[in-house]
Amino acid sequence: MDFGVVFQCDPPASTIVELARKAEDAGFSYVWTFDSHLLWQEPFVIYSQILAATRKVVVGPMVTNPGTRDWTVIASQFATLNEMFGNRTICGIGRGDSALRTLGAQPGTIAEMKQCVEVVRSLARGETVSYRGQQLKFAWVENGALDVWVAAYGPRALQATGEVGDGYILQLADPDIAEWMITAVRRSAEQAGRDPMAIKFCVAAPAYVGDDLDHQREQTRWFGGMVGNHVADIVARYGSSGAVPQALTDYIEGRKGYDYAEHGRAGNTHTDFVPDEVVDRFCILGPVENHLARLAELKDLGVDQFALYLQHDAKEETLASYGKDIIPNV
Repeated sequence: MDFGVVFQCDPPASTIVELARKAEDAGFSYVWTFDSHLLWQEPFVIYSQILAATRKVVVGPMVTNPGTRDWTVIASQFATLNEMFGNRTICGIGRGDSALRTLGAQPGTIAEMKQCVEVVRSLARGETVSYRGQQLKFAWVENGALDVWVAAYGPRALQATGEVGDGYILQLADPDIAEWMITAVRRSAEQAGRDPMAIKFCVAAPAYVGDDLDHQREQTRWFGGMVGNHVADIVARYGSSGAVPQALTDYIEGRKGYDYAEHGRAGNTHTDFVPDEVVDRFCILGPVENHLARLAELKDLGVDQFALYLQHDAKEETLASYGKDIIPNV
């Protein structure tokens, strides 16, 4: 199993670069960031500094979207970074949540996301694409490479992931839900005539190593609120019976709203509806043995990467603990 780390692009950017360097030294293979330009700094600028300060880690957004940048701009950003640093980028993509809602816009459609995946990936690889009625190609790309991993929860998004994604990103670490989602993506890939076993699977969630569970829960409760935004969209479209696992829909009944000014932050005052049980299921908390046991479950399900969110008050300690006690033993 590979390991990744997920940062928010809070200033100063130099701190993110230094944490990325420490993550690589600890054995992490991927460095991801949020991509929401009104809430945090612009990630693609920071990626160039992370790549320059590291040797091997693969870097990219978790996740970008089709709505805030022209698709050819997205592709050019990846292709340029790859030319500079040797094909060390990856594209995580979804329909868009905070990046679009903070602009007063709605997330994009599934169809737009699928088309964006094809355009961005093909252009970054140096291939010709049809876009806006034009045949386009980056003449300067040689030996380009880019994989696009799709983040999804709902049934249509999971189907799209199986149809076009090189990988799937599930933003929660509950093994039962992960099994349900992975099965749906593989089924879709098979129906689309693709090799379902060729798709990579990434589970992303907060991880916090230590013994004070009450404190850890309060530091990571925000994550259930973030996931709840996506689940609320699914329930609004499909209802609460059967479209996704019931364990994923029951807890949002008490959801009353959400303030994106507190998005992804410990102490978020709009996540009181998230019970301890959900925090424990969605995140990986507690002593080292808890982490090893959960990661073993996920690995057995076919998860290729665990990407841990570091939005709490023990970032460096968690990186060090994973490097010393967890990554070598999974």
